[in-house]
Amino acid sequence: MPTKIRLQRRGRKAAPYYHIVIADGRAPRDGKFIEKIGTYNPVPDPADIQLNFDRALYWLQSGAQPTDTVRNILSYKGVIYKNHLLKGVTKGALTEEQAEAKFQAWLSEKESKIENRRKEKELSRKDARKKTMDAEKLVKENRAKEITAKRVAAVEEQVQAVKDAAAEASDETVETEAPVEVDATEETTEAVADETAPEASEEAPVEEEAVVEEPTEDNTEEEPKAEEQTEETVEEEKAEETVAEEKTEEETTEGSEEEKK
Repeated sequence: MPTKIRLQRRGRKAAPYYHIVIADGRAPRDGKFIEKIGTYNPVPDPADIQLNFDRALYWLQSGAQPTDTVRNILSYKGVIYKNHLLKGVTKGALTEEQAEAKFQAWLSEKESKIENRRKEKELSRKDARKKTMDAEKLVKENRAKEITAKRVAAVEEQVQAVKDAAAEASDETVETEAPVEVDATEETTEAVADETAPEASEEAPVEEEAVVEEPTEDNTEEEPKAEEQTEETVEEEKAEETVAEEKTEEETTEGSEEEKK
């Protein structure tokens, strides 16, 4: 089998790194190789390609067959186009100067395209970063507004609670002012009475309070009976008086009749 220009994998998992090598087609992928002509790192954007242009052109002209990936790399670097121009020179279609001029024109155009693409990607990255930063800033501002609104609401609630407590305290003081004054006057009168009581006891002996018995039902019934008895006695006395008067009148009349006789 002819020699091949192919990739030999290096690097760790999820971070591949390749060597561009010239190897026998019968050798395993990561086995022995004839010559290393460059490296290929696909992780960055754009990919990082380091290639020995002259050695790659030499092996391509020698008949080495590149793999599909290596062919794209060689085309990207202009090795395939340079080999095509050199074939035209050997056939007599172009001179070496014309072939070199065409290659330099293509190379400058290719480099300008690569640079423009790199700039576009960088600008897109910056725009994406700016958008993400603006979005994060907007989220932070909204969050800060929410926090300030919550703090203001909490402060207002505290102020309102203080006002309500003050109003309730003022109402309670207004309600309890009058009883407090009466209690004070009573205390003062009691104190004055306590102070004057010993003096009065020293000046005059204390008289025992007369116990007034409340009239019972029996007493209340006896009082009208006593009144009835007194009325009867008065009538009897009147009757006796009338009887005595009548007797005296009879006696007087009898005495007068005797005298007349």
